[in-house]
Amino acid sequence: MNYIEKLDTIHLDILKEFGNIGAGHAATALSTVLNKQIDMKVPSVRIASFNDMMEMAGGAEEEVVSVSLRIEGEVTGNMFFVLSLQQAESFISNMTGDTAFSFREIDEHSLGLSAMQELGNILSGSYLSALGDFTRLKLYPSVPELAIDMFGAIISYGLVESSQYGDYVIVIETNLKEMDADQTDEMKGHFFLLPDPLSFQPIFQALGVGLNE
Repeated sequence: MNYIEKLDTIHLDILKEFGNIGAGHAATALSTVLNKQIDMKVPSVRIASFNDMMEMAGGAEEEVVSVSLRIEGEVTGNMFFVLSLQQAESFISNMTGDTAFSFREIDEHSLGLSAMQELGNILSGSYLSALGDFTRLKLYPSVPELAIDMFGAIISYGLVESSQYGDYVIVIETNLKEMDADQTDEMKGHFFLLPDPLSFQPIFQALGVGLNE
């Protein structure tokens, strides 16, 4: 994948801009749903190796909350929004007003799970829409799925299911907080966009990085 080496700061800035546009759309949608002013920022967008992605999530055995979806269309791949259990529980507590919420004591009909699913729906839809607008590629998301498990198991299942493995992942750091809340209430998560191997080509070509230059 020699085209990865052709990326420079300009291209990464373009990727970050698409992330910021997606975050802006998501913040607007969440503000409407929660009836609170929500602020979202994207500190960085980068290209990382598969192993680096694992480290960012705390390791393959780190238990996390993930909302994932499959991307079809002119680009195919998988998208995962990942939060630590603590970050997810804190957000759900703020979102639902249930200060005692815990993933250890829930059932499948829990309001907290529904809230987490809605968060994932809004964020993944916003980012994917922004990527489609930015690249002018036609992208179609599957219905997002919520999972609570070790990060390695979640990622492996998603990749085995699609039978596609790539060497690189687009990482979008995501910080989300209520406008009037303290900085300590900020939720920090990661979006991992894993295009199928052949799908990196149309993404980078749409960003102006040709593979045969």
